Amino acid sequence: MTIKIHNTLSNKKEEFHPQNEKFVSMYVCGITPYDEVHLGHARVYVVFDIVKRHLLRRGYRVKHVQNFTDVDDKIIKRSREKNMKPSQLAQIYIDDYFVQTDKLNILRAEEYPRVTRMMPEIINFIKELVDRGFAYETGGDVYFSVEKFKDYGKLSKRKLKNLKAGARVGICAEKTSAFDFTLWKRTKENEPREVAWESPWGEGRPGWHIECSVMSSELLGDTIDIHGGGQDLIFPHHENEIAQSESKTGKRFVIYWIHNGFVTVNKEKMSKSLNNFFTLKSVFEKYNPRAVRYYLLTQRYSSPLDFSDDGIEAAKNALQGMDDAYLKLISSAKEAATEITDKDLSGLQKDFLGALDNDFNSEKALSYLHELKSLMLKELFTAGGERLSQLRKLFEDFTGTSLGIALPEEHNADRVVHGLLKERNEARKNKNWTESDRLRKLINEKGYRISDNEDGSSVLMKKV
Repeated sequence: MTIKIHNTLSNKKEEFHPQNEKFVSMYVCGITPYDEVHLGHARVYVVFDIVKRHLLRRGYRVKHVQNFTDVDDKIIKRSREKNMKPSQLAQIYIDDYFVQTDKLNILRAEEYPRVTRMMPEIINFIKELVDRGFAYETGGDVYFSVEKFKDYGKLSKRKLKNLKAGARVGICAEKTSAFDFTLWKRTKENEPREVAWESPWGEGRPGWHIECSVMSSELLGDTIDIHGGGQDLIFPHHENEIAQSESKTGKRFVIYWIHNGFVTVNKEKMSKSLNNFFTLKSVFEKYNPRAVRYYLLTQRYSSPLDFSDDGIEAAKNALQGMDDAYLKLISSAKEAATEITDKDLSGLQKDFLGALDNDFNSEKALSYLHELKSLMLKELFTAGGERLSQLRKLFEDFTGTSLGIALPEEHNADRVVHGLLKERNEARKNKNWTESDRLRKLINEKGYRISDNEDGSSVLMKKV
């Protein structure tokens, strides 16, 4: 078993070898909580949930850190519009993040650091960059001197001499170079006192890029195994993280960089500025979160995913077919096996895990899940109990453990119904029709219907 990862830094697929044999440090850039989380956010965090799940499945221990940028110009602006403190606004949308992503069955990170709770560490980090000559202060602002870092541009493959100053870099007469980026910004007269911290350069707050360098080094060490986020973060955010981190430590900042493709709408990148984004809350009003998660896995993580109702409808229908096959199976099979011993099922499991070993290819992994579903339906009424049990084990391993698609709610919530079904099958076997009818009525009252087979067995169908 060898996991391969497409590393943005080398632009090649590389074998995965973490610094410590069975421990993986992973940092994923989190949200700026000034509005509700949307489908673009969902793709990022589902992608890295698959990464984490597969690493765990392959026996690694994973320490996953994901930040909240809880002080920012957008938060300050929105808090004014809503007539509340910036911290109150940020907390509302942090809470919303967890509500929505929990519905997507995303594993929680081990740490969720916030900018406002790591201010001493951020200030000390910036001070060391100033002391080492990589940053300079002017008028209460502190800038990183890009030209002092000779490898600037190595992640994005942009050469400094060919770059043009963009809007996010900003042009300021006080800078030595237009490419220099902000580490610390002085407090403006009209900003609330809540977003002003004392520092050696006067009152102010951090720039955007510095926080991730500080949080990752504090919680994961100077060099981390995996760092990721959306492709829009490659430049300038992740490029700037590399510059400031490696300038401070003299060590390699990240070994494997992973970036997921955009969610697009009509082939345009989904963004709030274009007003073509969909909040998860609004999407979940129309579609089950399980179907949304399935939909997000239908394309390789590095490819763009074009949003459409037709796409999610197709995912919903595919998942419904999976659910129906599984519910029929657990009505006929005993509890899931502890391991897979059938040779052909072992081969299918190997192919499935191999797809995820190969740069976390969820699209290919789903094709093996469909192959398993076809096997389940083919063998449902012909295979023996042990074979059905192993089919069930494999389905639960593929969907729940690796892909994070929760099992059908009927299975999770109504195990008692399956007990009633077993009693009814026994009554039918003994030709106790009165008891059989009584149990059918009880099952119907719980919202299920039954399909009786000629061999005397019955299976549960969808809730009525």
